[in-house]
Amino acid sequence: MLPAPLADTLATLFPSDAFATGEAQRIAYAYDNSRRHALPDAVVFPTTHEQVESLVHACRAHRVPVIARGRGTNTTGATVPLEGGVVVSFERMNRILRIDPANRLAVVEPGVLNGELQQALAEHGFFWPPDPSSAPWCSIGGNLACNSAGPRTVKYGSPRENTLGLRAVAGNGEGFRCGTYTSKGATGYDLTRLLIGSEGTLALVTEATLKLTPKPSALRTLRATYRDVGAAARAVARIMAQPVTPCALEFMDDVALKLAHEHGGDSVPLAGAMLMIEVDGEPATLPSAVEAVSAAARGDGLDELRVAADADETRALWSARKALSPAQRRISPNKINEDVVVPVSRLPELVDGIRQLSAKHDVLIVSFGHAGNGNLHVNLLPRDEAERERAHVCLGELFALVIALDGTLSGEHGIGIAKRDFMPLALEPSTLALMRNVKAAFDPDGILNPGKLLPALCAGSGE
Repeated sequence: MLPAPLADTLATLFPSDAFATGEAQRIAYAYDNSRRHALPDAVVFPTTHEQVESLVHACRAHRVPVIARGRGTNTTGATVPLEGGVVVSFERMNRILRIDPANRLAVVEPGVLNGELQQALAEHGFFWPPDPSSAPWCSIGGNLACNSAGPRTVKYGSPRENTLGLRAVAGNGEGFRCGTYTSKGATGYDLTRLLIGSEGTLALVTEATLKLTPKPSALRTLRATYRDVGAAARAVARIMAQPVTPCALEFMDDVALKLAHEHGGDSVPLAGAMLMIEVDGEPATLPSAVEAVSAAARGDGLDELRVAADADETRALWSARKALSPAQRRISPNKINEDVVVPVSRLPELVDGIRQLSAKHDVLIVSFGHAGNGNLHVNLLPRDEAERERAHVCLGELFALVIALDGTLSGEHGIGIAKRDFMPLALEPSTLALMRNVKAAFDPDGILNPGKLLPALCAGSGE
C-alpha cells in the first residue's frame, strides 16, 4: 500500500482516471508476456514529461519503486513490479510529435505503437528499421527499453543504431536530454545508447528522436531447404560473408518445420532445416543482388532453392514461419523462449550443441530466428512438471554453451528477471560493478525497476 502522503500527492498530480488503485486495475498491470505476476500498489497514466518528473520526485521522497511499462509484450518479466510500487503506463503518451523527411527523423512519445509509427512513416516513403514480431502491439518505449529489433536488424540495425536522441527522467527526478538531431555527433558520453536496453532501470524515457530509413522500392523473397541444420548454418555464414546483405535471414530447424507442418499443412516443407531470405533494393539492381545471395545459399546439403515470383508466392513461402508460434503454444503453454546470440561463424556449433542438450535432458527444443545476426530463438517445450524441471537445468547449460562460443545471453528480449541470475556467466565482476555504479549515478536510491537486469550482490563476490 502506498504511504498516505504519496497517495495524496499522486491524486493531485494525476486526474482521477489517470491514477488507479483498485485491485482489478492493478491486476491488469501486474504481469507481462513472461507469465510472471506481482501486484503494484498503484498505476498512473502520465500524458506529459513534467508529470513524470513530479512522479519520480514524489516516489523518491518515499523510497517507493517506479516501474515503467509499455504494452506488456516483454517475455523476461522486465515490467513485473516485484516490490510493488507504482507502475507508470505510457499508453497515453502516444503522440507522433514530428515527422521530418528532410532530416530523416521522427520525434515520438514512448507509447506510440511500432506498427502505427510504420504506417505513418510509409506515407512519407520511410520506415523505422526495428520490427519485432509484436510490432502491431508493442510500443516504441518498450522497443527502446530492451533494444528490441526483429528480422531487419541484420541489414538495418537495432534501436541503438536507429535512435538519435532521448528525453528522459532519471531516478532522482531530474529531466534531461541526450543525443542529437544529427546523424553524427561526438559531444561527450553517448547516454542515448546507454539508456537503450537498460529496461527502465536508469531513467524513464518520455520522448525519442528516431533515425528514419527510406523504404526500398523492391523486395524479393527466397526459401532454401537443406539436408540438415549444419548445412543451413554453413549457408548462413556464406551468405553473410558476401557483399550483398539480406534484409532478413531467418532459420528454422527440422523440429520447427515438423511442428509447423503439422499445424500449417503441406504448404510447410519437411526438411532438415530451412532459411527464409529477403533481399531489398531498387528494381535495376535487385536481380544481381538476388543472384549473389542465391549463389551463397547454394552448397553442399542444399535440397531446394525457391524465389517467389509475386506477393502471393511470398506469403506462401513465409507460411512455415507464421505457423510455428501457434504450433508451439499447442504443445507447451509453458514454453521457455530464449534469444541467445553467437558469432555467425559459430552457428553450426550452437545448433549442434542445442541438439545434444535436447537429447541429454530429454526436452523438446525448437530453434529458429534471426540467423544473419547469429540470434536464435531457442524454445524449450516442456509438457509436464518433470520436463519443466529438466528444462531449467538444460537452460543453464544452454547459456554456458553460448558464452563458451563467444556469444551473449540476449539479442532483443532483454534480461529482466528471467536471465538476471545468469549475468555473471556473461560479464566479469568488474564489469558488473561498473554497471552498478552507473545505476547508482542515474538512480541513487534504487527506485527504478528494482530487481531487474543486474543480479543481486553475493557475499564474497568481490563486486
